[in-house]
Amino acid sequence: MAMPNVLATERLLLRPFTEGDLENLVELDADPQVMAFLTGGKPTPREVYVENLPGMIAGRGRLDCWIWAAVEKASGGFVGWFSLRPDPARGPDEAELGYRLRRAAWGQGYATEGAALMVEKAFADFGLERVFALTMSVNLASRRVMEKVGLTYVRTFFDDWPEVIAGAEHGDVEYALTRADWDLRARR
Repeated sequence: MAMPNVLATERLLLRPFTEGDLENLVELDADPQVMAFLTGGKPTPREVYVENLPGMIAGRGRLDCWIWAAVEKASGGFVGWFSLRPDPARGPDEAELGYRLRRAAWGQGYATEGAALMVEKAFADFGLERVFALTMSVNLASRRVMEKVGLTYVRTFFDDWPEVIAGAEHGDVEYALTRADWDLRARR
């Protein structure tokens, strides 16, 4: 299924990544607070994005990660990114909702706005049957976003991570929404 080039919310444009986004991604992941629940605050090395950005630009197919750079409509400034990543291990009709935003964009409703659009597209346009999201149990802000866009708590689990970060002792959580539940809510 071909993915649309640009998606829009009230305040955001979600567009494909370009080579010009390298510095945006490096800067985003250089913020220790942005990376706190992912790497314990360690930045993603620049080389990782130099290597992976071409795939982020090209990966627009049914089994690739559907990822969009988010820019603020009013300023044109890079806010972060949103994604739906199909997980072949779970089946072709499921995808993981993902998002990462600059700290300056936190608390303004952008995460909820972009994540809600991803959920809508997943069911209305992309034909998925289930959307799920994962985060650390202690990442309360991300959990609130998941709940606001209709995902509900499924489970807490404990994985063996290569590096233990603060809060890992509380585990990770999975939230999810099925097409059937999304359809029920849409009819109300």
